[in-house]
Amino acid sequence: MLNNKKIIVVLPAYNAGLTLEKTYSEIPFDIVDDVILVDDASKDNTSEVGKELGIKHIIKHEKNKGYGGNQKTCYDKALSLGADIVIMVHPDYQYTPKLIMAMSSIIAYDVYPAVFGSRILGMGALKGGMPLYKYIFNRCLTLFQNVLMGQKLSEYHTGYRAFSSEVLKKVPYKNCSDDFVFDNEMAAQIFYNGFEIAEVTCPTKYFPEASSINFKRSSIYGLGVMRTSIIYRMQKMGLGSFKIFKNS
Repeated sequence: MLNNKKIIVVLPAYNAGLTLEKTYSEIPFDIVDDVILVDDASKDNTSEVGKELGIKHIIKHEKNKGYGGNQKTCYDKALSLGADIVIMVHPDYQYTPKLIMAMSSIIAYDVYPAVFGSRILGMGALKGGMPLYKYIFNRCLTLFQNVLMGQKLSEYHTGYRAFSSEVLKKVPYKNCSDDFVFDNEMAAQIFYNGFEIAEVTCPTKYFPEASSINFKRSSIYGLGVMRTSIIYRMQKMGLGSFKIFKNS
């Protein structure tokens, strides 16, 4: 707990049995109140490892719901437990949980309502082994998004994110895709609803056990990102009404 805020870490997992313990061991439990592990029908022993680590809140999908579908379960559960701040950390150990304190503090003390861990600030992506083609895609897509959305983020594609409960209750994240473009659609929702996003420099690690999508999936993701930016612009200009921005 930080400044009387309940902090919950959510771990959207798929085949994270080899890396979950490393990730979990770096969570700062002096401020984190609860951890939620959502196992998206993994083919390995992810849930079993979670139980061995003593994670109280473990949800296992019987069928794979996709990266976005996993996050929806994470946020629903965190809000049901009364979270004030929710930190999403990938349990593949690509991002270090040691930044949870910094990211939580920004929200707990009302500086910003959302925080992204940026791999681009400080050149963390290339130092950590991000493939060059992914780095180039990242930079080009981020420029495209900043121009269309009128923002200045260093990257939209990080999987290390922190949100206040106000943000999660306001944005209609359930309308977002169940696939990887979920993150980008949710960022667009956050900006559309008038919230700002802070960034902190985040190192990253690329290694065989870390999750990553191939070139084909990356290309599909890139097209989805471009679509999200275009419909955001159209929505802001009153040229359409799109589902992802509609509060039910």
